[in-house]
Amino acid sequence: MNPTVAQNLALLLFLPWFLILGVLFWVYPRQPRGARRIVFDLVSLAASVVAFLLSIHWAHEVADHGHGSMWAQILATALGYGVFLAVLGTAFALRMRVLRRRG
Repeated sequence: MNPTVAQNLALLLFLPWFLILGVLFWVYPRQPRGARRIVFDLVSLAASVVAFLLSIHWAHEVADHGHGSMWAQILATALGYGVFLAVLGTAFALRMRVLRRRG
């Protein structure tokens, strides 16, 4: 397998699910919907994807390859998915506080 594809396989496999979660994050709650909310949502979604990519690349580096090449994929997928959800969940929790404070 191409090394670039191997390192980004978790992203390729999770991309449809991340799109669903991203749309749900973007749509709910429906109000307030202003410029600050749009910017906050875009930054949050971008931060989630960047954190995911950084974590899967880090996981590939630290995985013990003595257990086979599949272990790096398993570790990267599990860690990356958790990181993505953690960043997006934190942004969801902070969104109303941040927008309410300045709104």
